[in-house]
Amino acid sequence: MKNIKMMLAIFFVIAFFQKISAQDNISPERKAAIDSLALEKVRDLSKYISILGDKKTPFSEANRVIDRALELFMPGSIMGVSSLYRKKITNYPIKEYLQRLTRLNYQSVSITWFNIQYVSDLVKQPDGRYVGVITIFQRFEGVTKEGLKYVDVTKKDITIYVERKQTQIDGIPVGFWDVLLGDIRVKETTKG
Repeated sequence: MKNIKMMLAIFFVIAFFQKISAQDNISPERKAAIDSLALEKVRDLSKYISILGDKKTPFSEANRVIDRALELFMPGSIMGVSSLYRKKITNYPIKEYLQRLTRLNYQSVSITWFNIQYVSDLVKQPDGRYVGVITIFQRFEGVTKEGLKYVDVTKKDITIYVERKQTQIDGIPVGFWDVLLGDIRVKETTKG
């Protein structure tokens, strides 16, 4: 009788932990929704970068856009910046990068992202988060006051983090998956 009680207790403990573990696994349907959210956040960032690079954007609007863009990122994230004229890639904290966009030394700037795609599946990390990579291509075009044009296309990898969070709705805890962007690293830069 003692062995049966012990085996039942062990069974319930295993079942309990399996249930908790199963809540952290991502179903194919949920993964599709997470992928969609991740791509939406990357598109939002693309739109914000385009607005910040536009010389016609008022200062107050640029500050609002920077604040919105920062909400998309994990703390401590960086943005890689490259140029056809130098081999070294410079990494800036996201906020500094976004502020620098508003001060580029060009008469006009156009920054567009295209061919946005997942290149890695989500991989679960020891801390319970999932990590993946989205690749984008960025076309940068700047025109000086003298009419000189600089154009490049940069391939960048964006690390994304997916983690389980909780909020309360009418006092009831509700769990959800959230996506945050991480480091954006330069893979290669070519003439545009």
